[in-house]
Amino acid sequence: MQDEMGFGGGFAVVVVGAGARGHEIEEAIGLAGGRMLRRIAWEAMPAELMRQVAQPVLVADARGVGEDLLAAMLPRLEATAAALDLPVIVCLDVAEIDVVAAALLGVQAQLLCGPSVADLIGALVLARGSGSTPMLNAYAREGEGERLRRLNAEVARIAQALAELARREADAPAGGAADVEDRHSAFRAEPARPAPRADPGDAGAVRAIIRRRRMRDALFPGNLFEDPAWDMLLDLYAARLEGRRVSVSSLCIAAAVAPTTALRWIGKLTEAGLFVRKPDPADRRRAFMALSDAAAAKMHDYLAAANGSDPV
Repeated sequence: MQDEMGFGGGFAVVVVGAGARGHEIEEAIGLAGGRMLRRIAWEAMPAELMRQVAQPVLVADARGVGEDLLAAMLPRLEATAAALDLPVIVCLDVAEIDVVAAALLGVQAQLLCGPSVADLIGALVLARGSGSTPMLNAYAREGEGERLRRLNAEVARIAQALAELARREADAPAGGAADVEDRHSAFRAEPARPAPRADPGDAGAVRAIIRRRRMRDALFPGNLFEDPAWDMLLDLYAARLEGRRVSVSSLCIAAAVAPTTALRWIGKLTEAGLFVRKPDPADRRRAFMALSDAAAAKMHDYLAAANGSDPV
């Protein structure tokens, strides 16, 4: 049910799950300066976490886990972590976006879609600074000079580890397992057409705006124009006009950025009151995203003001 593993001193980490790519999680924990206390099976997670004495970082690996099991366990993971004040990192693939987002989107959890070791290191460094981990308590007991020395040593060590990872990825064949470039939606530019007027009540006109934004990616490197917040606002506004529901995974595609980045922005825009999450009444494992009424009104006003221009 669980494995013991130590990486020396440092902040504690408990891993939930971890299948075929568990070795990447272990490597990231070590490079980030942590130590893995144990690995817990998903089925045993609620009882095992409630017996936890320390305040570890939780890394839950949802990749390849069945939807029914995730739907049952993720709310309990969130509730237990909230009760014990534990930072949470969840690793997932595109196939798990909807079921994970239904349970954890909008809570204090880092959602990493298809993470590299470097992504995991960054998330672990953020997580260990978000709670009262043993390492932070140790820093508090030290003098200022010693604390700064240890912090500087940690920063230097992590920077060296990331540099080594970057070197390994640069040496790997393009498109291989170590290729961690953001994945963007491909779009082939259509022949130039007159720009439609930005009718705030015309879903077709809003979709045309979205298409023109994607045309830029066919002519220039796509990451030059990344603007996931605006792309998702446009997509949800068009969907509202069409009377169509949008899943979290579909909204991630509309964002035209890496899924992890899209999920982070969905969380931010939900916290800002622009997006609302609506559970699927037919399937508790799913949730849909929509514009709030206030956000929809602002989009209407913007497109009405831009009527006759090109509001790309």
